[in-house]
Amino acid sequence: MGFKILEYLQPFCSFLPEVSKPERKIQFREKVLWTAITLFIFLVCCQIPLFGIMSSESADPFYWMRVIMASNRGTLMELGISPIVTSGLIMQLLAGTKIIEVGDSVKDRALFNGAQKLFGILITICQAIVYVVTGMYGEPSDLGMGICLLIIIQLLCSGLIVLLLDELLQKGYGLGSGISLFIATNICETIVWKAFSPATINTGKGTEFEGAVIALFHLLATRTDKVRGLREAFYRQNLPNLMNLMATVGVFLIVIYFQGFRVDLPIKSARYRGQYSSYPIKLFYTSNIPIILQSALVSNIYFLSQILSSKFAGNIFVNLIGTWAESGYQRYPIGGLCYYLSPPETIGHIITDPIHAIIYIVFMLGSCAFLSKTWIDVSGSSAKDVARQLRDQQMLMRGHREKSMVHELNRYIPTAAAFGGLCIGALSVLADFLGAIGSGTGILLAVTIIYQYFEIFVKEQSEMGGMSTLFF
Repeated sequence: MGFKILEYLQPFCSFLPEVSKPERKIQFREKVLWTAITLFIFLVCCQIPLFGIMSSESADPFYWMRVIMASNRGTLMELGISPIVTSGLIMQLLAGTKIIEVGDSVKDRALFNGAQKLFGILITICQAIVYVVTGMYGEPSDLGMGICLLIIIQLLCSGLIVLLLDELLQKGYGLGSGISLFIATNICETIVWKAFSPATINTGKGTEFEGAVIALFHLLATRTDKVRGLREAFYRQNLPNLMNLMATVGVFLIVIYFQGFRVDLPIKSARYRGQYSSYPIKLFYTSNIPIILQSALVSNIYFLSQILSSKFAGNIFVNLIGTWAESGYQRYPIGGLCYYLSPPETIGHIITDPIHAIIYIVFMLGSCAFLSKTWIDVSGSSAKDVARQLRDQQMLMRGHREKSMVHELNRYIPTAAAFGGLCIGALSVLADFLGAIGSGTGILLAVTIIYQYFEIFVKEQSEMGGMSTLFF
């Protein structure tokens, strides 16, 4: 039944835009160029406002997911990578629960990827319609049918651009993936801005700079009591402080340290006698995929809750999903399921509401471990897939026959996936509790993505034979 469902979608997949695979090996300098062009297009789209929208001073209902979903309010990148990640999450859950079955052949994998792309486009259309109908850009009656349709078309076209840019990099023209590149750029931009922002804000105690580092020098220069000024720079509330910045650096170093944890399984060549090597299984076997999927899951719950809350305020079932309050230009959950899925804001909140903290920790650890465990089955990185890859390379595990490789790999890979996802969730919780800039999930994603690019660079350098040959 699973194969039939995917086969029914095959005629539609043939009409989807697609980036063809490169017919030759792409040189490293070309990959860097295509990656830079991709990033440039994304950043330009982040600054181009949607035509026809009415400016709104109301709170941003999707403030919580903007940084992680690489979206920018009121621009072509309004939806960011949300449709791609959501379609990946849906397809993964369907495949993981065996509602649809994905075979091991190249055709089945291609069909699965095509179906995922089709779902991404459908989700883009649905989200665009919901954004317009719920009044995100002004009342539909005030905008008119033509403008509403134009906004939906703009969001659909920008969603297709993001989808194709991601596919361009993943097909081998660039480095990494578009999703990772856009997330890391957005998070790093947020961290740098909150550390060095020259914007001024009136806090009631006088004008202060938003950036934590600039605020330090400003407070030391303007406060007569230097010790009090220093304490304020480290612990001030409602604005980025030096403790937040130090927590961010600390989490960065912790994640880099954990990246080195791995088990090397000895392998040997079946063709050449005496040729030995090793196959590394890292602690973060599925990298940052669990936290990306978990973020997509939570953001969609927030999305649904805020839509229902705005249309059916006071309904008991809607309140069970989430109740929301406004603060400045952002909305935050104060009750219901969404409240318990959100991180506690400070250490004080953990003490005053320990149930919230416990539920949040259990949810983060459990969801990351589950998503990581199920991801290996649909991404071609399970024990069976790794054993097949080794056989294709005519490699065997030392001390094991070809038939027993899958059994031996099953001792390590599912455990590494689940425990690695658990650690990813734990580090995200730690970063949230410490108050890292850009949220725990955000800083964790940024660090793992930057480390991935570092590994790609090292790999390319070793293949090309040195630094000079990479670019010249």
